[in-house]
Amino acid sequence: MTEKQLSHRLSYLLRHAPHTAGLTLQPGGWVPLVPLLAHLNVTREQVERVVAACDKQRFALDGERMRANQGHSVPVDLELTPQTPPAVLYHGTFPGALPAIRREGLRPMKRHHVHLSPDMETARRVGARRGPAVVLTVRAERMHLAGWLFYRSENGVWLVDGVPAEFLLEP
Repeated sequence: MTEKQLSHRLSYLLRHAPHTAGLTLQPGGWVPLVPLLAHLNVTREQVERVVAACDKQRFALDGERMRANQGHSVPVDLELTPQTPPAVLYHGTFPGALPAIRREGLRPMKRHHVHLSPDMETARRVGARRGPAVVLTVRAERMHLAGWLFYRSENGVWLVDGVPAEFLLEP
């Protein structure tokens, strides 16, 4: 299995289908490393290389346990505490999503939260997965003052339950 394949498999198991490997997400989203390695038939060193090489820092290793930092579609308590966001955050998307976003704002879809980036370049990279990206500016400070809770994952991604359209600015 290549490192890219292992990364995809880890994302799938830790974010969407831990049950398929006989795993249960513990508080914080952690799973024991030994059964995960056994299920994937890989070594700890292989997993450590994937974790170290992941530019988006999707995973965390802590001793004998591992987790995905965010992006879950299965129930999980990531044990994040609300934080005060910066004045603005960014969300990268593709042009075809704009009509729905203008009507409904940003929704988490099948995930727990909407993911926001602290800088435009990261948002542009995230949004470019489906072609040319559109970067939206989120008025995070205004949202926070209106009562919305923001969380910051271990890898710097900001998470929020949703972003109403009135808090979005288009380029």
